[in-house]
Amino acid sequence: MSIPARFRHLTVDGRRVHHRVDGAGPPVLLLHGIGRTLRDFTEQHDLLADRYRVHSVDLPGHGGSLPMAQPYTLPALARFVGAYLDAAGVDEPVHLVGNSLGGAVAMGYAVTRPTRVASLTLVASAGFGREVTLALRLLTLPGLGRLLLRPSRHTAGRAERALFHDPTLASPERIGHALAVARHPYAARVVLETARGLGTVRGIRQPWRDDLLGRLAGLGLPTLVVWGDDDRILPPAHLAAARTLLPHARTRVFAGCGHLPQVERAEEFSEVVREFWATTPGWRQHQQDDARRHQQDDPRP
Repeated sequence: MSIPARFRHLTVDGRRVHHRVDGAGPPVLLLHGIGRTLRDFTEQHDLLADRYRVHSVDLPGHGGSLPMAQPYTLPALARFVGAYLDAAGVDEPVHLVGNSLGGAVAMGYAVTRPTRVASLTLVASAGFGREVTLALRLLTLPGLGRLLLRPSRHTAGRAERALFHDPTLASPERIGHALAVARHPYAARVVLETARGLGTVRGIRQPWRDDLLGRLAGLGLPTLVVWGDDDRILPPAHLAAARTLLPHARTRVFAGCGHLPQVERAEEFSEVVREFWATTPGWRQHQQDDARRHQQDDPRP
């Protein structure tokens, strides 16, 4: 079966990467979670491409993207985002949207290259608390993790159903796609390395969370944090931590929704992000004006 033209491949850091691009306008980049693929943003491509240049990408070692040569750390994944934007020819500030692991990756990129980011939308993002589903914590245990990731339709179905409030969204097509992705020869290794780099059997590690959120709070970057009220992967209680740690951020809860609001509440989600993005160009101009004023006021020769 041929791949539709909107799905493409390009080379990033010497390795093939699978991505999708639709529409025209200000750039948007959508980042998925651990063990997932860009298909988690199919609905948002369809809803947003009338006004935005919408990119989504399979993170290295996920879906159709080949794995990285270096260890799977958050800084390495954040660097990949910059390399992808360069390779895709995105040379203006981008609206970053990250779900779960993708949220942490988006934050990691934003704190290193804030001038290249127009806004952050964090969708049930990792980073706001230690708690995470038992299934991900067990992956950090030697031996057991690889056993749990052994591909089967049963495990793929159970994992898909855990993502949604509405069980009918865990369709045979979604389960079949998840199973095909899990059967890639490098899939289990990538998921295990990533899970062990960010967490332990007790939950998500605190040092990287404290460092990342402290640096992000200091930027004042326009940020929207959203959660589903029935998220069984990362608890919606983390939204309260987000409000405390990022007091400038806007927040939104989607009722009757699990870990993928961009799928389960697709139209409502697109309306929320459109409204948020409509307010961000003025912020970027304000930052640029401030920088120019500081340069003019600098007494040094």
